[in-house]
Amino acid sequence: MVADVLVELSHVFIDKTFTYKVDVPIKVGVRVEVPFGKQVLEGFVLKVYSNPGNMELKSIIRVIDDIPVLNEELLLLGQYIKTETLCSLMSAYQCMLPLAYKAKKKSSVSLKKDKYIKLNDVNLSSYKFNSLQQKIVDILLKDSIVLKKNLDMVSSSSVKTLINKGVLVVIEREVYRLVHDDVDKISFNLNEEQRNVLSNILLDTYNTYLLYGVTGSGKTNIYMKLIERVIEEGKCAIVLVPEISLTPQIIKRFTSCFSNIAVLHSGLSDGEKYDEYRKIREGKVNIIIGARSAIFAPLSSIGVIIVDEEHSSTYKQDNNPRYNAIDIAKWRAKYHNCPLILGSATPSLESFARAEKGVYKLLCLKNRYNLNMPTVEIIDMNKEFKKSNGYFSSLLISEIQSRIDKNEQVILFLNKRGYSSIVSCPSCGDVKKCPNCDISLTYHKSSNMLRCHYCGYAERKNDECINCHIPYRDMGIGTERVVMELEPLINGARIVRMDIDTTTGKNSHKNIIESFARGDYNILVGTQMIAKGLDFPNVTLVGVINADISLNFPDYRSSENTFELLNQVAGRSGRGDKHGLVLIQTFNPDHYAISYTKSNDYIGFYNEEMKIRNKLGYPPYFYICLIRIISSDYDISSKVSIKLSSFLRKNNGCIVLGPSMCNMFKVNNKYHFQIILKYKDKNKIVSDLVKINEHYFNNKSVKVEIDFNPMKL
Repeated sequence: MVADVLVELSHVFIDKTFTYKVDVPIKVGVRVEVPFGKQVLEGFVLKVYSNPGNMELKSIIRVIDDIPVLNEELLLLGQYIKTETLCSLMSAYQCMLPLAYKAKKKSSVSLKKDKYIKLNDVNLSSYKFNSLQQKIVDILLKDSIVLKKNLDMVSSSSVKTLINKGVLVVIEREVYRLVHDDVDKISFNLNEEQRNVLSNILLDTYNTYLLYGVTGSGKTNIYMKLIERVIEEGKCAIVLVPEISLTPQIIKRFTSCFSNIAVLHSGLSDGEKYDEYRKIREGKVNIIIGARSAIFAPLSSIGVIIVDEEHSSTYKQDNNPRYNAIDIAKWRAKYHNCPLILGSATPSLESFARAEKGVYKLLCLKNRYNLNMPTVEIIDMNKEFKKSNGYFSSLLISEIQSRIDKNEQVILFLNKRGYSSIVSCPSCGDVKKCPNCDISLTYHKSSNMLRCHYCGYAERKNDECINCHIPYRDMGIGTERVVMELEPLINGARIVRMDIDTTTGKNSHKNIIESFARGDYNILVGTQMIAKGLDFPNVTLVGVINADISLNFPDYRSSENTFELLNQVAGRSGRGDKHGLVLIQTFNPDHYAISYTKSNDYIGFYNEEMKIRNKLGYPPYFYICLIRIISSDYDISSKVSIKLSSFLRKNNGCIVLGPSMCNMFKVNNKYHFQIILKYKDKNKIVSDLVKINEHYFNNKSVKVEIDFNPMKL
């Protein structure tokens, strides 16, 4: 017998299998070690068959797995990802697996085991014990089996002596690294609107449903009732959330109704991912909750796939392979003949357009579960700025103080971390910039460091300009500055900050969320990670410090992103019994993305934005493909981008825009150009893109990235 093996050679474009002789029984989808030139590599077995013509072949060195890490479905899914994203087949398979299961040398992760002690089957009266040894024996006579580390606290040397004498026996038991907190089980009922929605979802049939429900309308309750039905049928469910920060709260909600839950996201350690993945493979769980990568969970019988906050850009992978988890969810739902639920209070324009055309089935929740929508007020900072307290309007300050005095809680949203976004000299105008990137450094006051949020460069801040010897001026505002300037303005303020800088530690998301939910803090300041899905019943005020940050970003989605963010963060207010208020500070109060937020009018915004997209030829009227040309040599990246645009313009199946400099032109000493393709039929352009991809894959002087339907331009 022989086997076709796909080997791990990510540094070169060899996207094909190699044939090896098989000396032992072997299954398709397992990992093997094979000789490859002078190297020993790992790879996946993709085919096993009889040796045609008795070819002279090298033998497989070792079979790594007993059970295939890639089942039949995942093998087919890898082919789909390769075709859709133009990646190599190996990168498609590798992205599905945690580190412990990748075809990669030196990537093993071991089981975690605890050591237990029990008495051996011996005659204890024939032994003489000292006082500590007797105490250990007495403990085991009472409890029969005890953790070794607990007995070591009595006397580790005595435990060792008793083991050597044969009195005690050591037993190892596997333990999972990730343990969910015990939560009391609860029951809940759906209201009439929710029941109507649930009754329209058909199990055992593939359909994509768009569940459009205002914030706080109880979409999660529908998810849970739907999963109840799926589990009754003996099937499993996948629930995707866009942010790691949402995972602790949604896990708590689900564990209040279900057992046998696994969690998969990038915040887990390699060992935790290994444990969770094995539980899934071994059929020990029936609900998987996680971020983007959880869509690859190796379930054998899926009854429903749920994508919460479907509009979120985090479902799109930024690096190779550039897949969208929603596309993968559609493929898997079709494979398992089950429903796919896309839920959002602010659906992406593409999704809502598909629902209007009948491609998706539209389900609506128009009312909050508590029938208590928050009041939204717009504050014109053009009028307020001179009389305001720095970056805070007088109304915002007074309302924050009012909430604190009533023992209620406040969320303040600003989608910018750090202390200030620009440090400049007021005399010569010099701006402190990253030496590696074409971007100003962000000042972090707590560490007195200037940092680049793109390449990681950092330097200590000088007090004054080296040319003018005049103190630098901090311009712009970030979450760190919000906290520092707000504290002296509010009596009784207990503020916690949640952004990338404060959530790098293990369980930091969970700890901040739980401490705020307990009431340890009464003000939560954060970036977009606090805008979605979080549920704090005592939050009655949400303040948006600067609604214009995302609005001014040079991207065709900027208005949509702004409307989504504002509506999502506004939805954190008034989710309990108390009425909520939302204050949005802006310098563009008349912009439709902001005015429609005030009236909570998604349909109005959708119609307005669709007119603009239609005129400009952007999604959903056209598909977009972004081609990035990246090189450390400016001339090379410029020349290649011109060459590629000329080549692509010969294709009548698309509109070619560019080349032009990317919004972030220089990052980490590499120059970025881009070409944008607008098209309606992917089949007309894909052959040209395949040629480009293969031609530049191994080019050491320039990198060409192809990104279908990018979330950012």
